[in-house]
Amino acid sequence: MKNSNLKILIAEDDVLLTKILKYILEKEGYQVKCCSNGLNAIKKISEFLPDLIITDIILPLRSGLEIISYSKENFEHIPMIVLSCLGQEEATVLKAFNLGVDDFVSKPFKPNLLLLRLERLISKSKQVMIA
Repeated sequence: MKNSNLKILIAEDDVLLTKILKYILEKEGYQVKCCSNGLNAIKKISEFLPDLIITDIILPLRSGLEIISYSKENFEHIPMIVLSCLGQEEATVLKAFNLGVDDFVSKPFKPNLLLLRLERLISKSKQVMIA
């Protein structure tokens, strides 16, 4: 599969949504690790070294904003997508972008749109690393 060597970390506490995301991404050939809280996600970033991170904002133990901050301070090349129902809370969305998140997708989302966005970010990230 074309994406078999690409890794995605999902930080999401909704079990059903996590299973759906994992299924969709693995079907596309990605290696996927899932974390149900922010603290585990932060630990997993340095172990797994994902090619892309998908995170919710509201998570147990550490927020998605803390995951973004940690990731961008230590692994700034890893693109990140926030997947959250907080789309209406402009201040939170702006804070996520100010911390360095690359994209924001509101829940509920269309799987094909999410795939398109993450493929675009991974492609752009790989081009920057080569240059």
